[in-house]
Amino acid sequence: MLEIVLLIVSVLLIAIVLLQSNKASDAGQIITGGNEALFAQTKERGTELFISRVTVFLGIVFFVISFILFVS
Repeated sequence: MLEIVLLIVSVLLIAIVLLQSNKASDAGQIITGGNEALFAQTKERGTELFISRVTVFLGIVFFVISFILFVS
């Protein structure tokens, strides 16, 4: 039963990570010298904030379920 929940959480975690905005392109600007956007104080709002919080929640749930399955 717990394995099925872990599978569902895994698929949801993959899907929610793919929905996030591409922040890696900002990190690539370090090499080219355009790092103004990298250190800018941008605040997540609306759906970005929701997706970010869901990602953290699903990551914690994934870790806890994996740990429980490992111990038992």
